[in-house]
Amino acid sequence: MKVVFLLHNVYGVGGTIRTTLNLASALAERHDVTIVSLMRHREEPRFAVDPRVTLVPLVDERTGSTDTADPLYAEPAKAFPSAEARHRQYTRLHDARAESYLRRCDADVIIGTRPGINVYLARFGPRRALRIAQEHLRHDAHNKRLRAQLARHYRTLDAVVTTTEADAAVYRRKMALPGVRVLAVPNMVPPPDVAPSDGTAKVVAAAGRLVPGKRFDLLVRAFATVAAQHPDWLLRIYGGGSKKQELQDLIDRLELGGNVELMGVHSPIEPEFAKASIAASASDAESFGMTLVEAMRCGVPVVSTDCPLGPAEIIRDGHDGRLVPTGDADALAKALVELIEDEPLRRAMGTAALEGAHRYDPAPIAARHEALFADLDSTRRKRAAQRRRARLRAWARRRVPGMLRVLRRLRGNNSGNGSGTSGGSAGVVAASSAATRTTPDSATVPPAAPATAAATPVTCCSTASAK
Repeated sequence: MKVVFLLHNVYGVGGTIRTTLNLASALAERHDVTIVSLMRHREEPRFAVDPRVTLVPLVDERTGSTDTADPLYAEPAKAFPSAEARHRQYTRLHDARAESYLRRCDADVIIGTRPGINVYLARFGPRRALRIAQEHLRHDAHNKRLRAQLARHYRTLDAVVTTTEADAAVYRRKMALPGVRVLAVPNMVPPPDVAPSDGTAKVVAAAGRLVPGKRFDLLVRAFATVAAQHPDWLLRIYGGGSKKQELQDLIDRLELGGNVELMGVHSPIEPEFAKASIAASASDAESFGMTLVEAMRCGVPVVSTDCPLGPAEIIRDGHDGRLVPTGDADALAKALVELIEDEPLRRAMGTAALEGAHRYDPAPIAARHEALFADLDSTRRKRAAQRRRARLRAWARRRVPGMLRVLRRLRGNNSGNGSGTSGGSAGVVAASSAATRTTPDSATVPPAAPATAAATPVTCCSTASAK
């Protein structure tokens, strides 16, 4: 089977890139795998890429590239959804290259990895391929306008895959997608090439982008309480981002220079987690929580806010870590102090974390994707029928009220001129009656056209057969 991933920029750094590379590598054991990067800004990717995986960059944005001199590169994207957060990074050249690649793509499965790219897949992807949208962000993290744009395009895909069960439930409840599988498959996190922590280092580690939603400011304030009770413990924060200077200023104001360190970007992060005894996360929201699993992979228990949506599905509170209320610095500090002061508990939780992290081994996660591919392929006709029925119901909801209004007007006219109901209005009565007929699966059948009006044809799209 040939599998293609569509990625924003494989040459950058981020959780979506890491998890896509992990999944691509696992699938490459049995399949032909390609990663298509919409952008390229450097010579080599920052993360290691399995040599069995083919990389295909579409737009070269490096200095001196001929792509940046293309007139289309100066025009804003039209096919990429305007409400998407990265719309300003996309151009007409990205639209054109994405369309060209997808129109001629011969893959069996094509997987998009962010909302705007999923729209490219819906608009240009070949119907004979299985087309799957991965959502690495939460449904509720998308603005209202983007959700409306996605609903229009996602209903043409085969599946929408979220990273948590909670988010899949939100999609099912809030976005009507007949014939589209909506399910959760967590990110895979391979075991690291480092020995697990022994739980003795007086270090708390945290990692992620230094951006507002990760709330490293809350973590620093919580650690001020920790440091007052245990001044020999350190907090090391790994990552880079827009809030770096603000965090450093906060550390200086709280006089925590000897206890809190901004360590910069480290990749891979696991060797740094293995040097710690506790990991911490203070996020307001997490679509999954890759760093939580990466820490657990190193035998480190995690203290995290119980934010939507990922941590509660990763951490078993009191067993392999602690969950505390979101935004509560005092609760965060109390949980950290508890593990600092109780070494046997800390070590027991570290052992449980290491064991629990096997849920994210590559083999079972790859197998779940393969099972999804097989299921989607075997249910093409059934899901196409679900789409047709949904279109018929929508047609009926739009048309039947109007026909009933016509019926009422004709009845009024006939009663006024004494013409009776044996002529044109009889045809309308028949049409009104037909509008109430339903098929055995409760799909409304479009009414027959009244005798006094031209029939309106209904066209249904045919479904491509499996390759």
